Amino acid sequence: MSNSKSSVEVKATESDSYLSDGFRVSSAPGEEQIKFIQKRVHEKMDDYREYSFSATEKRVLMIFFDLAQEFDSLEEFFCVSTMVPKLLFNIDSRMYLAQSKDEYQPVSSTENDSPVCIRVPLEMECTGGHLFVPIRGNHEIIDQLPFKPEGDIIGCFEVYPVDDLSEHQMFFFEKYVNRVGFQLHSKLLRRKGQEHLEFVRNLVKDVGHNVIVPNMYFKLFYNRLRDKIENIKKLGEKVQDLEPDVLKKDLDEMYTSLVEQFNEIHSHYEQTSLFLETLLRRRHFEEGRYIVEKRPCNLFKQIIAPQVERYRSRLQERGIRIDLSMGGVPDKEIRIVADVGLLSQVYANLFSNAVKYTREAYFNDGSIDKFVAYGWQYLESCFSDGKCGLKMNVFTTGPHLSADDRGRLFKAGFRGDNSSMEYGSGHGLFFVRQVVELHGGIIGYEAQEGGNNFYFILPYDLGSIV
Repeated sequence: MSNSKSSVEVKATESDSYLSDGFRVSSAPGEEQIKFIQKRVHEKMDDYREYSFSATEKRVLMIFFDLAQEFDSLEEFFCVSTMVPKLLFNIDSRMYLAQSKDEYQPVSSTENDSPVCIRVPLEMECTGGHLFVPIRGNHEIIDQLPFKPEGDIIGCFEVYPVDDLSEHQMFFFEKYVNRVGFQLHSKLLRRKGQEHLEFVRNLVKDVGHNVIVPNMYFKLFYNRLRDKIENIKKLGEKVQDLEPDVLKKDLDEMYTSLVEQFNEIHSHYEQTSLFLETLLRRRHFEEGRYIVEKRPCNLFKQIIAPQVERYRSRLQERGIRIDLSMGGVPDKEIRIVADVGLLSQVYANLFSNAVKYTREAYFNDGSIDKFVAYGWQYLESCFSDGKCGLKMNVFTTGPHLSADDRGRLFKAGFRGDNSSMEYGSGHGLFFVRQVVELHGGIIGYEAQEGGNNFYFILPYDLGSIV
């Protein structure tokens, strides 16, 4: 062996230290902690002598522990938990997972019989030839779960048939399920952390797509405002040479123009603020997912109209007219229950795409036109449970999407064949789908004469029309 010094220098310090990947490690345990740990080791040694587990039972615990580390997904873990007792004891089992405080769902089984667990007992219970063992989580971190389970019970493990199981064998299953519970709790928290991280990543994309990119228009607004201010300065320099009528006319035009510019900036500011407040709600970050805050609102006045005004000038700049031929919105006042901020961003994304992708189209009557249309229609029993719906449409003229594009339209990161000349991230329609589905709705696309109709349908009660 070489006597040369290691290239890694180990430093003793009283303060916390850090691993190479940046995780903090607290100071070494004190003397009292070391004594307590030693005590617990000896207590466990005594416990296992008292348990008197057979060689097979010990093998079950070891195999389960090894495989619980080897298989990463929850679904594989569920299968391992039930398969190990089946293969080593030839006994069937079924595993249930808590979905809420009072709801448990079967997640794995060694056979196909219907689940018989009607309720989850607070303690191990043998009924009708079945042994039910509650799966308890780690009490110290139980509050990190989405809900507070009664008695820290996060699931149930069912073993059957158990008519000839001894008390010792039942005790073994109780200990086995204890180990299942701690492993399950850790994996649930890990999945929650992964989902939370994925949500934050998507949230960053949503903020970028719905706030930061549109906010670039503030620069355009301010440049236009600066030009108007410069025009006022120039007018002041030559005011002595102007006739009163000419001066009055120029001032009136400047005033009107400044008011329009102010209204446009103020509208953009209001929508940007709404989007930020909606996307950055505290509850989103606490729960790692979008939390929909529904309230009664006026569909047209509070959601659609502000977005139409926001994009009106950009549509006009591209020669795209706004057509109301799809009907509905201007003629009736529709009140829905929805998250105003999130649903406003749905329309913002659809109108933003309309600005970028609307093209001229030829119609059957021989006319050529270039426009965007929006509206709604009531649909009876359009959902699988018989509920009625309100279908919201945003139609744009132009070539139909290809069959391949239609199948991937609402997937994350997708950009169509017609997007190469336009800026975009492929995130807008994916965001639209997320929000619509959070409202219990469905989203879709349909090719129509002269263009493409993007729509979404929300559950709706016809009695809400006023």
